Amino acid sequence: MRPGTTGTLKAVFFLFASICAWYSGYLLAELIPEVSLSSAAYSIRNIGERPVLKAPAPKRQKCDHWTPCPSDTYAYRLLSGGGRDKYAKICFEDELLIGEKTGNVGRGINIAIVNYMTGKVMATQYFDMFEGDNSGQMINFIQSAPSKSLLFMVTHDDGASRLKEDAKKVIEGLGSKHIRNIQFRSSWVFLTAKGLQLPEEIQRESINHSDSARNRYSGWPAEVQIEGCIPRKTS
Repeated sequence: MRPGTTGTLKAVFFLFASICAWYSGYLLAELIPEVSLSSAAYSIRNIGERPVLKAPAPKRQKCDHWTPCPSDTYAYRLLSGGGRDKYAKICFEDELLIGEKTGNVGRGINIAIVNYMTGKVMATQYFDMFEGDNSGQMINFIQSAPSKSLLFMVTHDDGASRLKEDAKKVIEGLGSKHIRNIQFRSSWVFLTAKGLQLPEEIQRESINHSDSARNRYSGWPAEVQIEGCIPRKTS
């Protein structure tokens, strides 16, 4: 075959291939929706980007515990007051028994009595230990708690100045190991029970004394707190 003829055939073949390629592209563009093309282009642009993973919001637990209490227990959290403006709190089964929001917290020793069998609050009261003679009233209140009841005690401001010996004996008889050490403006929290024995491993008491060199607030120590889970069936 002559050289001129070969060159002509190559040119015709190249032109035919180009027309076929263009027509194939045209058909493909007509068959694929525009939305799919846009999505594909967007995906290509974001191949190098790392996906943003959002952790789920932590589920709130009863009385603001970090971990939930078992279903067959009661959740509790006791927090003493701090300074003049941070009021004491007693939370039981996610119910605020004593606190600023409930309007029943005051200077001195704050006490809540709960029916152990039902988990319902029976009475709350605070006893001023800075002014007045209120130790006797507090003893009567504590002794009024029936058998099978839980008692929660927290201080706000000062719970020691007018706390008498007979009141200390009553609280000591309920298992307190620190009531005799309580001082002016000490932060103190205490959990006890009447007519039943609480497990040894649960948090029952904590105290922090005023120290001018280490006070968190002017004239007051830092708050103290205890929290945990009380089994619904105890000995």
